[in-house]
Amino acid sequence: MAQWERLRQLPAVYRQQLHELYDRDALPMDVRHYLSAWIEKQDWKRAARDHNWAAVLFQVLLENLDIQHSRFVQEESFLMQHNIRRYKQNFQRYLDEPCVLANTILWFLEKEKEILDSADLPEQVQFLHVEQESMETSSQQDLERKMAGLRNDMQCMEHTMLCLEEQQDEFDFKYQTYKMEAVVDEAVKRERIKSFQTLINKLNECRKSTLCDLNKLLDRSEDLIFILLTKELTEWQRRQQKVCIGAPDSVCLNQLETWFTCVAGCLFQVREFLNKLDELEGKLSYDGDPVKAQKPALRRRSDKLLKDLLKSSFVVETQPSMPQGKGPLVLRTNVQFSVKTRLLVKFPELNHSMKVNVSMDREAPQIKGYRRFNVLGTKTKALNMAESQTGGMVADFRHLTLKEQKSGGGGKGVSDISLSVTEELHIIYFDTVFEYKGFSVELQASSLPVVIISNSSQQQSAWASVLWFNMLSQKTKDVIFFANTPAAPWPQFGEMLSWQFLSATKRGLNDAQLEMIAHRLFGKQVNYDNCNVAWSKFSKENTPDTFWVWFDGIVVMVKTYLEDLWRDGLIMGFVSKGKEKSLLKKKMRGTFLLRFSESVIGGITFSWVETTMTGEPDVKTVQPFTKVDLSQIPFQEIVRNFQIFETDNVPESPLLYLYPSTPKDEAFGKYYSEMSGDNSPYIKYIKTKLVFVSKESKRGSSSTEFTPRLSP
Repeated sequence: MAQWERLRQLPAVYRQQLHELYDRDALPMDVRHYLSAWIEKQDWKRAARDHNWAAVLFQVLLENLDIQHSRFVQEESFLMQHNIRRYKQNFQRYLDEPCVLANTILWFLEKEKEILDSADLPEQVQFLHVEQESMETSSQQDLERKMAGLRNDMQCMEHTMLCLEEQQDEFDFKYQTYKMEAVVDEAVKRERIKSFQTLINKLNECRKSTLCDLNKLLDRSEDLIFILLTKELTEWQRRQQKVCIGAPDSVCLNQLETWFTCVAGCLFQVREFLNKLDELEGKLSYDGDPVKAQKPALRRRSDKLLKDLLKSSFVVETQPSMPQGKGPLVLRTNVQFSVKTRLLVKFPELNHSMKVNVSMDREAPQIKGYRRFNVLGTKTKALNMAESQTGGMVADFRHLTLKEQKSGGGGKGVSDISLSVTEELHIIYFDTVFEYKGFSVELQASSLPVVIISNSSQQQSAWASVLWFNMLSQKTKDVIFFANTPAAPWPQFGEMLSWQFLSATKRGLNDAQLEMIAHRLFGKQVNYDNCNVAWSKFSKENTPDTFWVWFDGIVVMVKTYLEDLWRDGLIMGFVSKGKEKSLLKKKMRGTFLLRFSESVIGGITFSWVETTMTGEPDVKTVQPFTKVDLSQIPFQEIVRNFQIFETDNVPESPLLYLYPSTPKDEAFGKYYSEMSGDNSPYIKYIKTKLVFVSKESKRGSSSTEFTPRLSP
């Protein structure tokens, strides 16, 4: 099914994401809809790199818009005629830069895929974390039971307050009637006063019982608040950190919102109960009145609990991110970014009434050269339920930018600590005021630390900092984290590396692949669990070809050129040369495997086993292919057409079986181009780059590296 059709059939919550995606001018939804079939058939990746191809697609796009315009003229659809004509005029700005348009359309298509993937995420998370979810479900069920207990107690308290009020009204009525009767008989008076004293004693006991129940109610609320703030919210915040760096966790806030709103609603009801006690005390008080003695402390306690809950209820639901960025939390000056805040206490009466203000780095560290920034754009928005997919109370900031301050950027820091631009961490703050039923409290939320760059060449290094911080630190305001950077335990580090593949290609790294990476970092070990990776080893040693540059180059290559092959498990990928030889030497002639280059950034190669005249296995390897090659020909076509000329000029394909024993065409056949031989669209590359010459005859020992030759 076409991608656009799949998107249109998603549940409403995901279609809302689609509407939010196309709430931009770069690619109107009308154009995406009416040209959907044509758009999805084009090779936008190629167009984003090839100016001539981009120019062709640009012209065809305009022609298609003309066709749509003619159609609407015939249908007498005046509004769509106007819109299509306007869209065509807007696209004219790409006349000299068609690659920019191609890259923009490619970005939208990839974001659409992310929406489709997110629709499947609950299943994926369930598959990956069955045991964890079972534990979470048990914990959540326990919390739900406590919430139900709180709601039940509130209903009981409502009944108790009604009974107390009725009891006091009964006393008041009888006492006022007695005063009006003006009884003269002393014996009758004494009897009446005695009965009133009995009523007062009962009322006093009822007041004590009510106050005791209120205390118990606050005890239950305090227990729930403790669980919500120290466990549920803290775990959500940690999950959000992990999701930012690729983990397949769920960060949906709906359940937390339900719990926060429930407890907050109950505490506001407690305040109403206390107000009712104020009213009853005003009508009737007496020596030793427990309401007069205990109510102030109860009010202070309930207000403190409510304040603590509300201060933690204002969160950043979607962390700052740029369109077309490498990931969230990397921002670039003068480039728009978006961020969304959410209030977990959802009272519909507050819709559009709370204004949220954005600011930067309130208390910047005193570090030499530490930069300061101003936030530009729409810096104030109201919390509302219209911008949320689920009706949550959110403020969605979509058009913010950062500009470095000309002066005061660091100044004369009292510290000698020096951080690089991509090790500098900054915090974005969000402030609002919660006012409801006479209760007011200032709220503040803050983003996870962001790295701010000034040009795209810094993105890779900045993303490394984001990965390292969110992998290791839960101190989300520690902006000098990189002044004394901790090492990463291998289990955490390996998991983070796997997430990079999982988030980019939906397939992570298996244990064997992770072991090869560990071997590269630490050498041969019996167990890597106690090994640690230093920050310098990850991102600074052997610059510019650091470990991170090497690994990220592979991720980018796989995402751009090899995603389908990787997801199908056809690429072994991370395997050392020594391991490769030991695997292939045990296999039949022509068995090959695909692995990533250990020395060429963003390179992939293949090795295969031959048999010498003496019957010995001989493993051969071709020089790595990089994006220079892969941008001209798909890798499966390289595997399909790779040939060797022996000394007698007889060409043959040495690649017969994908490790361990799958016939090549069975493994790769579904990805082959429909045309082959001289009709192949890649024939020029095949003839000039994929015909290799063996340096020895079949009877001799062959070389392990092959160089291309030009065919006549």
